[in-house]
Parts: sequence; structure tokens; C-alpha cells
Amino acid sequence: MGLIKFIFIAILVLWIIRMLIRLILPMLFGNLASKMQQQASGQTQQQQRRSKPEGSISIDYMPPKQTGKTDKLGDFVDYEEVKQ
Repeated sequence: MGLIKFIFIAILVLWIIRMLIRLILPMLFGNLASKMQQQASGQTQQQQRRSKPEGSISIDYMPPKQTGKTDKLGDFVDYEEVKQ
């Protein structure tokens, strides 16, 4: 008798969980989709604000100027090949 009662309760609990998932998940995915859509529209608005007229040039990064001429690979040594 205990086994039948356990199986009945397990089936009932699983059925209730299934029904709750069917109700809750669409709401969660709807909220997630709307947030992603708002983020995407916000990014496009930021890009439109930052857009520059055609032909304009902007430099975002200037590398630091080197003082003196140093080679990072080392010194170059001239050599002559001696044939015997």
C-alpha cells in the first residue's frame, strides 16, 4: 500500500511542477527578451549619437613617442663572409 501511495504522490508532484513550469517559463523568457531588446536599442542609440559625418577623421589612440632610437630586438652587427 505504501508503494502505491508513494507513486501516486510522486506523479502528482511531477504533474504540478510541469504545470508551474508551463506558466512561469514563458513569463521569464518574455522578460528576458524585452530586456535584451531594450539593451540592443540603447546600444544603437549610443552608436547613432557617436556617429560622425562622412569624411571626418578621428584618432582614438596615439602611441607614445620614443625618445632616442632603440631597437627592441638587439644590436645588429655587420659581418663579412671570409672564403678560404
